[in-house]
Amino acid sequence: MPIVHQYHTLLMKLACTASIFLLLVFSHGLAYGANKISLKKENGSVVVNVNDKLFTRYVYKDAKRAKPVFYPVVGPLGQSLTRKYPMEEAAKGEAKDHPHHASLWYTHGEVNGVDFWAVGKGKGKIVHQDFLSMEASSFTALNLWQNAEGKTLLQDQRKLSFHAPNEQDRAIDVAITLKAAVDDVTFGDTKEGSMGIRMAPQFRLKGEVAKGSALNSEGIVGKAVWGKRASWVSYWAPFEEKEVGISIFDHPSNLRHPTWWHARDYGLVAANPFGLRHFEGKPKGAGNMVLKKGEEVTFRYRFLFHVGNPKDAEISSRYLEWSKAG
Repeated sequence: MPIVHQYHTLLMKLACTASIFLLLVFSHGLAYGANKISLKKENGSVVVNVNDKLFTRYVYKDAKRAKPVFYPVVGPLGQSLTRKYPMEEAAKGEAKDHPHHASLWYTHGEVNGVDFWAVGKGKGKIVHQDFLSMEASSFTALNLWQNAEGKTLLQDQRKLSFHAPNEQDRAIDVAITLKAAVDDVTFGDTKEGSMGIRMAPQFRLKGEVAKGSALNSEGIVGKAVWGKRASWVSYWAPFEEKEVGISIFDHPSNLRHPTWWHARDYGLVAANPFGLRHFEGKPKGAGNMVLKKGEEVTFRYRFLFHVGNPKDAEISSRYLEWSKAG
């Protein structure tokens, strides 16, 4: 066989082998460091895995919960980043306060006068109805907001998307559309709302195991971030000698962007565009949002769980990239 032909045959074999290898890599979702996300409905929750390891559960049917919540939320280094209480027994350093601060959620404290933020007798409930879609890394759920007598006041449709672009980051994107499907609806002027998370005790700025720090997009630090307007807020703390952060993004398309933050030094952080009388001392009702029957409004947020403090994780540029992505 001529040398040129032998050389050509060898190249063809190498190319074929390389193609098969790349096909196998891509088919397993591992090409160029990408991670495989999978969703599975299980016992009243949607289990979200990254490379077959738990990232979070969306718990939508739980007799003890008055709303759907994400629990637990596992960070990129494997630590649980939200507190256990009230979903489980409190871990070391966790305060058994505010039983309505259940990991990660969306709700509000005053909807046509009904409190959906707190739990207990006379409070409202957000009741899961159906899944409208279920894709590889996202799903859309339909919920009804009902008062203590079971009357529906409001409908929400939420698209929840999950991302794990590398070993340093995990993200949950929330796009929630609120619709006045029955009557006019007023979201009242209160600090008790709305897109919230109660972090693991390490993120606290004070307390038994507190190691946390806080910063917002305007450069305000520590507990002074409470009640301030900002495009994003970050909390971070050392976990086994590596810093881990939670950054929450408010999308520019949201009503009253940049939002106000109900961000406490004990680990509660909530984006709240409604609480003007508390945050700015405005007259009661200044922060109300009214939806006439048939009207709707959409809010978009990102929870980014990352290795490193906001500077090292380049949160400012990451926010700009996310905010321009559409």
